[in-house]
Amino acid sequence: MAGPAPRPTEPGSESDAAGLRFAIVVARFNQDITEVLLAGAERTLIAHGAAAADVDVYWAPGAFEIPLIAQTCAETDRFDAVICLGAVIRGETDHYQLVAEEAARGIADVSLQTGVPCIFEVLATPTLELAQARAGGSAGNKGEEAAEAAIQVARTLVEIRGG
Repeated sequence: MAGPAPRPTEPGSESDAAGLRFAIVVARFNQDITEVLLAGAERTLIAHGAAAADVDVYWAPGAFEIPLIAQTCAETDRFDAVICLGAVIRGETDHYQLVAEEAARGIADVSLQTGVPCIFEVLATPTLELAQARAGGSAGNKGEEAAEAAIQVARTLVEIRGG
């Protein structure tokens, strides 16, 4: 399920991750999906110049718990961006919708309250097959896309803040 290697970037471009620090918060629930998202995010950060030592991974029990861990990461002032990865798949009830919505709201709130970009990539799909398609399958790897977004937003904020 590993996709093509992300393209390396030009130093100093908006996609240059060199010198930036990232936290990745990953849900253990649906771990077969989230591990693939994590691998894609890590691979992309490294391909764009991040040092492996500048990428910290923290595990949450599920998507609902991601915002608190993301907030704690953001409040440390150690990270330029937090990447939030999870997978919520529809079951027999609407519980998955509640979890996905609250995870999205919580992650957005952390970004706005702390000023640290928190990238939301919690898949919310009606079937396991659709989640697999977005985790290295036919629809690509959304973990890679989340990492690219984290780099670009972090770089933009560094520029705006004069760093």
